[in-house]
Amino acid sequence: MVDYLGSFVTYLQVEKNASPHTVRNYAEDLCRFLTFVEYEGASIPENLDYLAIRHYLAYLHEKSYERRTIARKLSAIRSFLRYLSREGHISDTSWAAVSTPRIGKKLPKFLYVEEMLRLLSAPDLKTPAGLRDVAILEMLYSSGIRVSELVRLNVGDIDVSQGQFIVFGKGSRERMVPMGTFSRRSFLTYLEQGRPVLLRKNKKADKENAVWLNKYGTRLTDRGVRRVVEKYVRQVSLAKGISPHSIRHSFATHMLNAGADLRIVQELLGHVNISTTQIYTHITREQLKEIYNEAHPRA
Repeated sequence: MVDYLGSFVTYLQVEKNASPHTVRNYAEDLCRFLTFVEYEGASIPENLDYLAIRHYLAYLHEKSYERRTIARKLSAIRSFLRYLSREGHISDTSWAAVSTPRIGKKLPKFLYVEEMLRLLSAPDLKTPAGLRDVAILEMLYSSGIRVSELVRLNVGDIDVSQGQFIVFGKGSRERMVPMGTFSRRSFLTYLEQGRPVLLRKNKKADKENAVWLNKYGTRLTDRGVRRVVEKYVRQVSLAKGISPHSIRHSFATHMLNAGADLRIVQELLGHVNISTTQIYTHITREQLKEIYNEAHPRA
């Protein structure tokens, strides 16, 4: 089992150029699936077929997993079996007939403009960490980039004079992203006053290229950014469940509400398919209904 899974992980990393996050999730999902198949007494890979998947999906339903989670696990299994088939390890393709559970469209959480402004004004600008935090919040909101793209930024990726920076999105697709006026200003302040102080804790400071540093002067992680956002969400008493991704949703929603073209927002977000971006048009429609119902005397 380990050999097949290991070679698939290498395939994801080398040939598919998948992100570390994707590789980790696929490996975890597949390890659980293969453990289940082995526990059921089936041999691997010979018995990785339609029935094996159906039994596993039934098991996940019994354990009350959400449909979205089951669909994600099934996607990992299909990719794995497609790889095994391509490599000639399995010949049975009945697994391809297993249908994905229907998933209802879930509108993403976002902040209203006033709420976003409260969040942006929360950090203490008298501390290096506060200067970093406000620069992070401003960059997330002004650009709509993913937190994974944010933490991978190196100093050389940002052209402050031009007010833009390079990010490497899903599948390592490169795109140029503009910086807003407030984002540019807060970033410069952090770069000149906050980052040098944080960098002092790093014994290899001369080799550190990361833009965003933690208290040890090394690269801030996805989880670190999440903690930063959660800290200020609590501080300004915003709704629970607001995450760095909620700021991305807020960026897209506010852009479309202000009349931005859907294709432009798609490009800024780094979405391959416009159908992914269209979820935000549903949000604006919901807002229109809400405002109409509240404002019109005969709604």
